[in-house]
Parts: sequence; structure tokens; C-alpha cells
Amino acid sequence: MPSTIPARDGRLYVLELDLSSFPNQNGRILTCKTDGSDLKELVTGMKHLPDGIAIDSEKGHIYWTNMGAATSNPWDGSIQRCDLDGKNITTIVPTGILHTPKQLTIARPKDGAPALYWCDREGMRVMRCGLDGSNIETLIQTGTVPENRGDQTRWCVGIAVDTESGVMYWTQKGSSKGNVGRVFRAPLAMQKGESPDARTDVELLFDKLPEPIDLHIDVATKVLYWTDRGDPPHGNTVNCAKVENVESAQGLKYMEKRILTRKLHEGIGLALDEENGRMFFTDLLGGIYSANMDGSDKKVLHADVGDCTGIAYST
Repeated sequence: MPSTIPARDGRLYVLELDLSSFPNQNGRILTCKTDGSDLKELVTGMKHLPDGIAIDSEKGHIYWTNMGAATSNPWDGSIQRCDLDGKNITTIVPTGILHTPKQLTIARPKDGAPALYWCDREGMRVMRCGLDGSNIETLIQTGTVPENRGDQTRWCVGIAVDTESGVMYWTQKGSSKGNVGRVFRAPLAMQKGESPDARTDVELLFDKLPEPIDLHIDVATKVLYWTDRGDPPHGNTVNCAKVENVESAQGLKYMEKRILTRKLHEGIGLALDEENGRMFFTDLLGGIYSANMDGSDKKVLHADVGDCTGIAYST
């Protein structure tokens, strides 16, 4: 990371789910500057295990997913929203629809309304809706019967959307440290006559990964970034690969995977600042980190702020 703060800098927004205190958890939304300073709480007392976070800077909103409180009703996941100061918490997708929603992103097509995209892990789905929670759709369904839910290779976790190319990417993490994780791609628009559980346009990009979690796509360079929670040497890493055959700023060959940084402690959240060539990432042991997008100049912004999941960057 450059030694000076960029002329146009933003803030980081981090979810801390307080898993160490389960079942009496009190999760939080934290925010800090990109050098780690000015750390403060925006939302506290979150009981439903927040996981994915996205910022709508145009409207001044923070969106996040809640995995659920592990109650007798497994369909207790939800999506909520608040203002950038943590006030005016609103439920966008109520309980009863989602099982375990994970990473969340906002996609803004040139033509059309912006939308929320997310993965529902044990729900075995990739989904989207309007920013107000309207028009909930299932785009990918990897299992259709309850018996499928125990098969972790069907669990959808990370999501990234490239509206310029009209595609979405997602991870299916597989079992913990299992080396059966995969990354897929499919068009945003489903072919006529097909269904989410039987699409013929799904591409498998990478397989036999330790345990891939969150994703982020640099739309300009077509380089896909992801965290991996699996065992070393390939797990607990941040990785990248060029997923379209265009010239890349990093000189990557098409579909060449590269490990950018290692030694995370259950790596999960990931956010990019493409304008300033930086990335930010978290791990479940409470670390918040920064590095250049090529993996150099890794810094520990905070070593332990709790149990971290999602992270977002916004100017």
C-alpha cells in the first residue's frame, strides 16, 4: 500500500459476528479508515450472525445478510439495511425465505435497476432482488431436496457480478479443508425454457480448491479475486485469476491461478479498491488486513477485533 493516503480515500465496513460468544452473541458492524484508524461501532447487539456486507454509497445505505440464529426454524436467514451512520435498520428480505445467506454484493447495470445478489449456503442457491427487497429470484439451484443439504459441495457461499460482461461468479466451498471447493460462472440472464436447477450455461472455472469463500471481480482487468479458508499451503490465502482472455494489469495468463498472500487465520471477507490498487480482507480470528492488489505490502490493520466475516470498501 502506498505510504500516503490516496487523494480519494474511503472507509472500510466490517461485520463482526461474535461467534466466540455463541449462543449469546452480540454481533457488530464496525467502520474504520483504510489505515485502520478511527475504528468505531455503527451497529451492536446483532443476534443473527451477520456474514455478507455491501455498501450503496449513492443512497447512503449498508446492506448485510444474517445467517440466522440457529433456531428450530432453519429458514431464519434474512437481509437488512441501515444508513451509513448505523441508524434506521430495515429488514429487506424477512425470515422464512432464506436459509443461510452469505456474501452479498450490489450490481449496477448500465441499463436497468441496481440489484442485490447473494448466495444462500444451505439453501443451495444463488439469488437476487431489488434494493428494496422486491422481485426475489433464484438464479442457480444446486440441490432440490432436503437430503442434498448435507452435501457441502452444493453449498454456495461467495458471489461476484460483472454486469459489463453479463455474468456472475460464485463459490461452492465443499467440506471444511476438504480440497473440493469450486468456482463457477454463468450468465445473469437465464436461457429461455431453463430452470435454476438445470441450467446448461454454467461453467466450472476452478476445482479442487481447499475451501474458497468470498469473491470480488475487477471488471476492468477481468481478474477474479477470492479468499480461501482451507489448510496451507494453498488455503488461508487470497488468490486471483484472469477469467476473460483480455490484457491484464498483472500480466496473468488466462485462467492462471495465483496466490497473492498467505497466513490468514480462517480467511473470509474480501474487498477491492481498484482505483488505488488495494485490497482489504478479514479472517474469522478477528484480523483486518490491507495489501496491494498484487499481494505486496501486506499490513495488519487490526489483529483481533472479534470474529470477522464480511468486509466492504466505499468512498
